[in-house]
Amino acid sequence: MKREIGVGLVGSGFMGRSHALALAIAAVAFDLPLRPRLELLADRDPATARRAAEAFGFRRSTGDWRELVADPGVELVSITTPNVLHEPIAMAAIAAGKAVWCEKPLAPTAASAMAMAKAAEAAGVPTFVGFNYLKNPLVRTAREIVAAGELGEVTRFRGIHAEDYMADPEVPWSWRLDPANGGGAVADLGSHIIAMARFLVGPIEELVADLRTLVPERPVAPGSGERRKVEVDDEARALVRFANGATGTLEANWAATGRKMHLAFEVTGTRGAIVLNMERMNEMRLFLRDGRAGRQGFVEIPAGPAHPDYAAFVPAPQHQLGFNEIKAIEAAHILRALAGGEPFYPDFREAAEVQRTIAAIQLSARERRWARVDEVGAG
Repeated sequence: MKREIGVGLVGSGFMGRSHALALAIAAVAFDLPLRPRLELLADRDPATARRAAEAFGFRRSTGDWRELVADPGVELVSITTPNVLHEPIAMAAIAAGKAVWCEKPLAPTAASAMAMAKAAEAAGVPTFVGFNYLKNPLVRTAREIVAAGELGEVTRFRGIHAEDYMADPEVPWSWRLDPANGGGAVADLGSHIIAMARFLVGPIEELVADLRTLVPERPVAPGSGERRKVEVDDEARALVRFANGATGTLEANWAATGRKMHLAFEVTGTRGAIVLNMERMNEMRLFLRDGRAGRQGFVEIPAGPAHPDYAAFVPAPQHQLGFNEIKAIEAAHILRALAGGEPFYPDFREAAEVQRTIAAIQLSARERRWARVDEVGAG
């Protein structure tokens, strides 16, 4: 019988449900050396936690995340709370010697994120961060193509993450708009496209950026006439220079009317290019500069069983994976890593580097100048 690992989930919102689904799906879809046991769920009060535990299939519940971290039945702590709570929960779990799976962005500030990475490394605790789009089989194929030199020398990266869940000015003020959580669109969505850029091209050395707040104030509650000032950005743009000499652009926008999941990138090299948009996450376009004149152009490559981890869900190409499947791939990779079978990317250290890049964007926009990522504290 396979060894089990007890999982404690903190938070039962959108991402909490996603983590629970991912663990359940991974246990069925993959032949894993370690089986997840949904042991304990914590939320803001006992009643909320109890309802979520029953819905998600957890054995027990609690209204206090500290009880979850201290519980001997919990070996992996999964954190899906608002960003401002990531650090205290993760630090407590690390101090208890427990592995941590935390949603992105890792922390509200680069300093906090780096402190979390250092603490985990010093304690020898495995860490995992939920940049789940990196687990899309086609994204991993794109990385293989880039690493193999099939595009030649990479010269440019163009990336965007745009959605419209904050486009309506009557969407009420919430924790996402609290500066204590570390930023607006640049942190919430920008972290995804920065992680993608680093995964495909490499570290970003310097940048110049602009941040903009499109909706200056919002209702304090649905339908309320009372308004509260918005102090974070709705959109962010940056010109970037990578350590390998490539250049590019990054954009994040959570008020992009009509966009639901426009996380997209284009990697251009001297011999070819790749285009992928998560609104059509099962289709990648590849151009290679060879062949006869008049026969060249982008070729559409559909996701299929030849791509990493796709076949665990369906044996036929073009049958479509979705958000929950790639989250399940992430969960499977975590369980393999915990069993000692493979390294995991991205961990807290990588997520802290993403956070440093976010901080450099904020610094550049604030001081209206080019900024180097290494101006933001490292460790």
